Amino acid sequence: MAQFFKAKPNRSKQTSAKISLEVTQLDHLGAGIAHLDGKIIFVPGALPGESVRGQLTEQKKRHARATLQQIVTPSPDRVTPKCAHYDQCGGCDLQHLVIDKQRSHKQDALVSLMAKLGQAEVETLAPALIGKEWDYRRRARLATFYDRNTKHTTLGFRAKASKQVIKIAHCPVLATPLSDLILPLSKVLNQLSSKKALGHVELIEANNGHFVVIRMTKAMSDKDTEKLRAFALSYKVSLIVQGNDSDLTLICDTPKILDLGSDELPYYELDNGVKLSFTPGNFVQVNAEINNAMVNQAVDWLSVEANERVLDLFCGVGNFSLPLAKKGAEVIGVEGVPEMVQQARMNATLSGLDKVSFFHTDLSADLSQESWLGKVDKLLLDPARAGAFESLQWLKKMKPKSIVYVSCDPASLARDSESLLKHGYKLTKLGLIDMFPQTHHIEAMALFELS
Repeated sequence: MAQFFKAKPNRSKQTSAKISLEVTQLDHLGAGIAHLDGKIIFVPGALPGESVRGQLTEQKKRHARATLQQIVTPSPDRVTPKCAHYDQCGGCDLQHLVIDKQRSHKQDALVSLMAKLGQAEVETLAPALIGKEWDYRRRARLATFYDRNTKHTTLGFRAKASKQVIKIAHCPVLATPLSDLILPLSKVLNQLSSKKALGHVELIEANNGHFVVIRMTKAMSDKDTEKLRAFALSYKVSLIVQGNDSDLTLICDTPKILDLGSDELPYYELDNGVKLSFTPGNFVQVNAEINNAMVNQAVDWLSVEANERVLDLFCGVGNFSLPLAKKGAEVIGVEGVPEMVQQARMNATLSGLDKVSFFHTDLSADLSQESWLGKVDKLLLDPARAGAFESLQWLKKMKPKSIVYVSCDPASLARDSESLLKHGYKLTKLGLIDMFPQTHHIEAMALFELS
């Protein structure tokens, strides 16, 4: 019996096709959206109102992706990116859109995602927290790549969705004093005999100066140490080397190990005078101006009163816990990274706050036996991108009257909002926090209150 087989489509031809598109909007990741033959086409780099030519790179049943090949009719909102490395670097992805449109897009995307994914209609849309559009990052981690052929080490940022390290000379979203360190730092790193052992490099602008933190996978020679010491003196920075054992060694006249209580660790101060020391490598908000405004807004929205019991989950080094404690509340901070818990306790001592306690707990695990879990008046959440879904399963034990949720991913915020609504809470306030201008990243704050 003859058998007949249907020929499979040539996917290489499908994905290499050149197409003309009319872009109508942006998705929440900043890519242009167009429609063709009933299918959604995502085109990174394209803007609403533009006619473009693209090349298909991925085909799915209901959507496809294309690279931007030509802008036939540009949007009036399109601007020339300020950064010379914009086309290669994987950091910023919205520099081609004028700043006020970036912010309005993010706010619209936030409200849309909350309604679509979380079924949450907001009562009050708060004014966006905005600040400088450039020169705002007080912290950045740079990658290194050692080329065995040329014996040269490249210092820069990784390309988008790639391990490739893009050499950069400057970064306009980085605080200018940090950006100015990149080229001379690259030069001295290439003078080290142990440059093959280089890992990442962290740049930090703190209230007590500028820091360069270098990860090394093996011990340095005395000559290399001297070269780094000379660099630190010349550029007036604190230079710290982190070894395989995670010890932090300050390169000074006599190199010394820094512990969590050291006065020579970087720290930042909030508007209310709270001082927060932190260890390089651990999380702190990168935008000092917006972080101050965000903390002030969170404290205002929670409206804590003296002696109220407040729970701060994913508390870090005390960014929200200590300002809440300063209002007279009894604050419990919970964090999953042990070193950050220790640092938070020390920060409370430094600020003279004794009505705050910190606990180390995996907040994605079973919390039923945790001593701190119980009735609270207010709850603050500041989770990572994955959100706080597991923690919210214990709401019946906490029973807070109001919840402030600080989010760095509107999709997980929307998902968690659905859980909060089922527990009887209402979304009463929502606001954009523009923590990362020139990128698609959306930070937000939401206030939920028992209805």
